[in-house]
Amino acid sequence: MFFISVISVSLLIVTAGCSPERIPATDWEIVSEKAEVPDTPREMRAVWIATVSNIDWPSEPGLSTAQQKAELRALFDRMKMLNMNTVIFQVRPATDAFYDSRFEPWSEYLTGEQGKAPDPYYDPLEFAIDEAHKRGLELHAWLNPFRARHSSAASEMHEMHLSEKQPFLIRNYGTHLWMDPGHPKAVDWSVEVVKDIVRRYAVDGIHFDDYFYPYKEYDENDNLIDFPDSSTYAAYIEEYGEIQRNDWRRQNVDHFIERTYHEIKNVDPKVRFGISPIGLWRPDHQGDEIWGFDAYEEIYADSRKWFNEGWVDYFTPQLYWPADQDGQRYKTLIEWWHHQNGKSRHFWPGNYTSRTAFGADPWTASEISKQIQITRDFSGTGGNVHFSMRVLMMNPDGLLDELMNLYHTPALVPASAWLYESPPQKPEAAVHYLNSRYQLDFKPAKGEEVWLYVVKVRYEKTWETFIIPGWKQHISLDPVLDNKSINRIAVSTVNRTGLESDAVVFVY
Repeated sequence: MFFISVISVSLLIVTAGCSPERIPATDWEIVSEKAEVPDTPREMRAVWIATVSNIDWPSEPGLSTAQQKAELRALFDRMKMLNMNTVIFQVRPATDAFYDSRFEPWSEYLTGEQGKAPDPYYDPLEFAIDEAHKRGLELHAWLNPFRARHSSAASEMHEMHLSEKQPFLIRNYGTHLWMDPGHPKAVDWSVEVVKDIVRRYAVDGIHFDDYFYPYKEYDENDNLIDFPDSSTYAAYIEEYGEIQRNDWRRQNVDHFIERTYHEIKNVDPKVRFGISPIGLWRPDHQGDEIWGFDAYEEIYADSRKWFNEGWVDYFTPQLYWPADQDGQRYKTLIEWWHHQNGKSRHFWPGNYTSRTAFGADPWTASEISKQIQITRDFSGTGGNVHFSMRVLMMNPDGLLDELMNLYHTPALVPASAWLYESPPQKPEAAVHYLNSRYQLDFKPAKGEEVWLYVVKVRYEKTWETFIIPGWKQHISLDPVLDNKSINRIAVSTVNRTGLESDAVVFVY
């Protein structure tokens, strides 16, 4: 049975005109030094919310607007309960949209019919951002850049779909439709979709997974079916000269990744870009202890290059194997990927947490704990990303207890210092008495916007840390907790890229 620890510190929003009298607490003194304030914990604790095939949300297509909103709030509440800090929300499963796009139709996984808007109308991405930010959660918009139709799709194509508007960009391959990554107009299209989201929505990041060129398909006789891009390959050779076809395909993806990174920064430098490729690069080049799928040759993904060149702000290889599996040992893969991090970007492995509930041979919850602990023990990593949210709404094998033990205190997302943003200034703060409790009031320094506040409270020698959404301006504190009296309070601010200000420190 999982449990929720209850700490008697409550967050209060006090509205003007109805609040009880606040009395200045003159026995608290602001000091200039840090007064032995501990560092704020830092760890990426993210989870994917997959919308394709209704894996995580909504639970089925065609739910009412109220039902969809209630389900999404419940997912975010569970994340907050588990002290997670980032949601990676799939908004473009297959050239369709979970937001009000001017490029692509509404997703059938939302309303049951491609091109049909929610009724009563709302914008799911805007709603998700608002609900996440209310809880102090980052939201990264997850897009599939070249998948045009998933095999689970059943709805008729809408006239706004790319296959109807510009069919020359679409290739039929296996059970899916795909955009051709070798066609310049296909690349332009997906880049513009990304830029449109960054311009119009307050996303904290843009995220791609492992689908660029599709995984290879075979006929009934086990013969390879090659991806049908002969025309675009021939056109490239005619204009630029000879190149091996596989090299050309990798080059197409490389150029797309690099361009996407820079285009995002041109629109909003504070929006981070992350990719979660398959956890293997080229087994023959990763040492004798690693073998298996060759993503470099099979799907033309030179993910080591993207990481090493710094074309991402964070890199999340999908390490979806048991920690001690021969050929894909978790620690061995982490060590190898760490050495490919040429620009010191964030390295946050992806974990197959759903295997504790799904599959022929489910994992124990302790397997996930073990992987998180290995991640923590390695200095080159800074957190984990869990696939996917539906398992966190369950409790297979006591998974929630395991996560609550590991994530028992809140943590900030690691800062992205290379984005060249200055640290924020200290907030303005004061301590008052209110209803036999202390109330800490805080607000941004003049001219600053605050993403989060960090409040640290010391009861005798024990510190408690609270991470408060930037829209809140008060926290109510018990004078005594577990028979220990409060004697230190510190409050700092955090900006969008995770940089933290110096603290205002109160001493009793």
